[in-house]
Amino acid sequence: MSNEFIRVENLCKSYGEIKASQNLNFTAQKGEIIALVGENGAGKTTLMNMLAGFLSPDSGDIFVCSKNIKDNPIWGKEHIGFLPEGSPLYDDMSVKAFLEYMAELRGLGADEVKKVIEIAKINNVASQRIETLSKGYRRRVGFAQSILSSPPILLLDEPTDGLDPNQKRHIRGLISAFGKDKTIIISTHLLEEAENLCARIILIDKGKIVADGTLEAVLSQYQSPSLEEVFFKLSQTREENR
Repeated sequence: MSNEFIRVENLCKSYGEIKASQNLNFTAQKGEIIALVGENGAGKTTLMNMLAGFLSPDSGDIFVCSKNIKDNPIWGKEHIGFLPEGSPLYDDMSVKAFLEYMAELRGLGADEVKKVIEIAKINNVASQRIETLSKGYRRRVGFAQSILSSPPILLLDEPTDGLDPNQKRHIRGLISAFGKDKTIIISTHLLEEAENLCARIILIDKGKIVADGTLEAVLSQYQSPSLEEVFFKLSQTREENR
């Protein structure tokens, strides 16, 4: 298998007159942790859903581990672990029953369920119904299901949303560890998370990639001391162009 785990070519998606993705092009290699950053409505979640195979692009191609998921949709899903925005879960199931169900769908056994429960540190709520969980625990259950099959690619949409500081530190540590042999793309609005956790930043504005590189390269491109200042400059530019 090539070390290029994701290739995106000329990807476009519109909702009526709203262009959520405009000719997106990038590749992602094994061992990369990439932050997908942009303001609300920039197109981050749309891109994540297309990469995961839950949303079809209007045009363009996505290659997962060298195969076009347009022609090989099951292959794409087999090689990707996805934590979507909001952690959609089955509220009437217990945590353990939910993970066992998800494991069964993937052809996995009880050992994998036990492993992810330990990794995500959700042992103490494993027997609880999901509807009783706090937002932080729901997020950790969602994270656990995303790593069940130990896929080579992880797509994590706001992975630490709702977590307390200790939980955030734990999940960020796991992401760093997993990132050594996987491709991980994180959509986040937490700029310090992007700055401290990810070696590469893909900045999206109005459906377009406007910067792609190391944090230092992005800051240099916008002549800014921080990502927060980059966002401010993008906002100013939009206001000036109205």
